[in-house]
Amino acid sequence: MSAPVFSTLGCRLNAYETEAMREMAEAAGLTGAVVVNTCAVTAEAVRKARQEIRRLARENPGAPVIVTGCAAQTEPETFAAMPEVTKVIGNHQKMQPETWTRLHAPDLIGDTEKIRVDDIMSVRETAGHLIDGFGRHRAYVQVQNGCDHRCTFCIIPYGRGNSRSVPAGVVVEQIRRLVGRGFNEVVLTGVDLTSWGADLPGTPRLGDLVMRVLRLVPDLPRLRISSIDSIEADDNLMLAIATESRLMPHLHLSLQAGDDMILKRMKRRHLRDDAIGFCDEVRRLRPDMVFGADIIAGFPTETEAMFRNSLDLVEECGLTFLHVFPYSARKGTPAARMPAVPGPAIRERAARLREAGDRALRRHLDAQIGRYHRVLTEGSRIARTEQFTEVALSHDRPEGTLLDLRITGHDGRRLTA
Repeated sequence: MSAPVFSTLGCRLNAYETEAMREMAEAAGLTGAVVVNTCAVTAEAVRKARQEIRRLARENPGAPVIVTGCAAQTEPETFAAMPEVTKVIGNHQKMQPETWTRLHAPDLIGDTEKIRVDDIMSVRETAGHLIDGFGRHRAYVQVQNGCDHRCTFCIIPYGRGNSRSVPAGVVVEQIRRLVGRGFNEVVLTGVDLTSWGADLPGTPRLGDLVMRVLRLVPDLPRLRISSIDSIEADDNLMLAIATESRLMPHLHLSLQAGDDMILKRMKRRHLRDDAIGFCDEVRRLRPDMVFGADIIAGFPTETEAMFRNSLDLVEECGLTFLHVFPYSARKGTPAARMPAVPGPAIRERAARLREAGDRALRRHLDAQIGRYHRVLTEGSRIARTEQFTEVALSHDRPEGTLLDLRITGHDGRRLTA
């Protein structure tokens, strides 16, 4: 029988978990199945999940189809009702080795229990799943899962549960293992990364974890942190940004909007000036820092003037990499009951935000020409700078290698060297 076919939709954390599931499924001897790891962040993400399930079922006739991930957790009946689907597995169950031991393909067809989804809010621990990373260049280490906040547009807490942290000792040992296997870069990742430690003895903070990793794993060349909530940045995180050269100068911020009224209606915990002040302070501490950010276009009740505040935030925060999300109502969230912005206006505002992002990226790329960067190769001719800017290489290089290169130009999306 053939190895299981895995498909991942959504965030980097989902991709990490797919790799962990792949290892557990292989260890359990699961064969001949299709596994779809879904995303629930927007209604469009759920639609794409259903589309992907149908496609894979057509391409793998007769194979049991197992659906898991956030969308499977939040609306299992939606997927259980699809004739292509054999089993719906919850987000907690998917990370348990015994789940995959029970899911031997020959037993799936006659199993009448189609949905195995527990109450995610009752889960209190997150295991530190040991995987070897993606490819041979960069490893992602899940240190936190879930979220205790209830932003009015977001369904993810109901797919991931409440915030829970992997103990620092487990994280350090995993990173040591990855460095020992030759990885030159590790990324700390989670759903609400800056809440790490709140549920651990002594309530350590993310900055404490970063400083501990850098101190106890001296052979780690590069450490990154994924998306953070800037209002939760602690003193040690700021200290690490200022003093630790092995902490890479790139932060992705969960900003979502640049207008105070919209931020309040989103139930965010920061205001416009907080975001601008944070970026100014970080840039003062680390002048080479670059910022990415998530921004939603067309949130309910957003006027043109409110949108302009979000658009202007690109300049005022000095953002470089934008992830623009046209607002999409999620059933069951408070925002879905607020007065909606017309669809054409949402799409037009999203396009203007993306244009602003393109201009900001081009300015960043222009500024790199003639500079030297230490890059990490991701493929034979692709690499990333310390600031996570993509670089096209002129010659083949081994994957996972650190190189010092001079930047010679760019094509509007990536640097050349």
